[in-house]
Amino acid sequence: MRLVATVAIAILAAASGGATLASCSGSSPRPVGTADVAFAGSLLKVDDQYVGPAFGRSTGLHYTGRGGGSFGLANEITAGEIRPGVFESVGSAPIAPLEPRFTRYYVQFASSPIVIAYNPHSRYAGLFAAVAGHRAPLSRVFTAMAEPGFRLGRTNPATDPQGQAFVMMIELAQRYLGLPAGIVPAILGAGAAAPGGGNQAQIFSETSLDAHLEAGQLDAASAFKSQAIQYHLPYVALPAAIDMGDPSFAAAYAAVSIEVPGALGPDGRQSTTTVRGSPLVIDITTIREPGETPSDAKAAAAFVAFVLSTSGRALYARAGLHLLPERLYGNSTAVPRQIEAGLRSTG
Repeated sequence: MRLVATVAIAILAAASGGATLASCSGSSPRPVGTADVAFAGSLLKVDDQYVGPAFGRSTGLHYTGRGGGSFGLANEITAGEIRPGVFESVGSAPIAPLEPRFTRYYVQFASSPIVIAYNPHSRYAGLFAAVAGHRAPLSRVFTAMAEPGFRLGRTNPATDPQGQAFVMMIELAQRYLGLPAGIVPAILGAGAAAPGGGNQAQIFSETSLDAHLEAGQLDAASAFKSQAIQYHLPYVALPAAIDMGDPSFAAAYAAVSIEVPGALGPDGRQSTTTVRGSPLVIDITTIREPGETPSDAKAAAAFVAFVLSTSGRALYARAGLHLLPERLYGNSTAVPRQIEAGLRSTG
């Protein structure tokens, strides 16, 4: 049948002066489809400025992205407010509510510890620089943040894993560094580990927090190490035992927890959910949507495959993320073939 088809094309080409042959002998048709990616706000720069454009050049497919708190994005997906083809989350907890309706698997491939970024023009900049250069003890950063008038920024723990991790990091630091018992509420405000608690003036969206810090509106802010590197922000690194970024310290991180808003009950009251500390890993999955075009579904799978490729992983490494061996969680039969092939090739 292939031979007959080839002969038929040749005859048509001869009859039309070679026009059909030219169109068939050229390059393959340009791929169609758009990878619509919803990603944690901390990945805004690396995805929009590096990974997305590189994916487009490599595959010929289109890319579009949106950032936000991972839990907030998950809620928007389940409510039908957004319809991405790919979800990149900090931690697997935001993916759990999407299973099994929207996805049945995810792949862990990187991590990023929490750091304390600071404004180089702040009146506390000299102190923070001394601590970063190991010329002053780390405890001085926390006692400075507890001072009246210190302008601290962090993300919303109700919707964002970074916001949750920062609160838990402060609690771990109090124990690890032997800080005064009242330092946690002094830094974060009373009840920071409970829904709606803490100093709400410190809360900013994950995609705008860095801008507020750069503009001098804050003395210091929560940040992933990768964010600080990408935005060229000076920062104080933290020990692995408290920075929430090292999977080998998972048991230590789990010793602290935070309460976040849960689902509404039949009586209209909102429940709370306990979130325990866990390593800040980056997980990625494709999202199945009713009525999704086959081309966009293929583009979404192609984006995940690119992220997990050697080229894609190199871009994340350059952006300051710590690469982990890819690890598949969930139902392996739900993984699109091109992603599965990439996982096999990388071991």
